[in-house]
Amino acid sequence: MNGRRFYRLRTPNDDSGTTTAVSVRVDVDRADPYPVYLAVGAGRRRMYLTDGEAWALWRCLSEAVATLGDPPDHIRTTIRPARR
Repeated sequence: MNGRRFYRLRTPNDDSGTTTAVSVRVDVDRADPYPVYLAVGAGRRRMYLTDGEAWALWRCLSEAVATLGDPPDHIRTTIRPARR
């Protein structure tokens, strides 16, 4: 796998009929000092992360979200990486 990979998922419609996009970009070649890019809400909120920061975020977020109960159905899906 060369280059960048993108992983995307949208939240389901809420009461107002809107959804939120969540995207993660990974620089597979690791040429960038911040190989992980996280965007929430069509890129309005962005976070560039080192691989260490990404792992720390993953660990904290996974523990915190686990306290919310069982995952919703829209999360039980396979996300395939895309080149763009």
